[in-house]
Amino acid sequence: MDANPAADTDGDEPLATIVDSGVVAVLRGVDREAVGPVANALVEGGVLGIEITADDPGATEKVSRLRSELDGTDAVIGAGTVLDPATASAVVDAGASFVVTPHTAPDVVRTCNRRGVLSMCGVLTPTEAVTAMEAGADVLKVFPASSVGPDHLSALAGPLGNVAMIPTGGVSLQNAADYIDAGACAVGVGSDLVDGDAIATGDVDTLERRAEKFVDEVADARAE
Repeated sequence: MDANPAADTDGDEPLATIVDSGVVAVLRGVDREAVGPVANALVEGGVLGIEITADDPGATEKVSRLRSELDGTDAVIGAGTVLDPATASAVVDAGASFVVTPHTAPDVVRTCNRRGVLSMCGVLTPTEAVTAMEAGADVLKVFPASSVGPDHLSALAGPLGNVAMIPTGGVSLQNAADYIDAGACAVGVGSDLVDGDAIATGDVDTLERRAEKFVDEVADARAE
């Protein structure tokens, strides 16, 4: 599929940066002391979308810390697993440049629009996708992607047109290219990128190399 990964950025700098990189790293359960080194390693490897899950202890502190520590880089810091407008406002106050929901949440999308931050709204069905789009979502987060596979993105794009989609949940180095081929503008990756064993041992070199592999995989898929 000859997808144009930048077609839906509409001049929005955070989304353009995420699309250029092609990968959003989902940092779930990374402790306060490790989050900085982990994020820095991922950014050094070319992954510029860094997502802190809002249900983590100290999530707003982590967002604020990364916003400060990664100042001067091209990294875009956001928050995921945002379930309600109050949480959305809290992470935006902490410095999040994008907000991600696991579900179809028009009220969260509208909060993001009012605050002027990028919204990624969780969808799985065509009805959910249209609901998110009508609310003004910038990106459709197809979740859990592992439940439907890459072909589902192509099926959604048929009636919906050139819409920005980022599959998340079960995306790996083995299938990332398939999602890009199916029309994803980027992929959201958790454990297959943010390796728990490497974090536990402080092996930031492994994290950086893994990030490079994901970014290269996306770039190669686009080139084909």
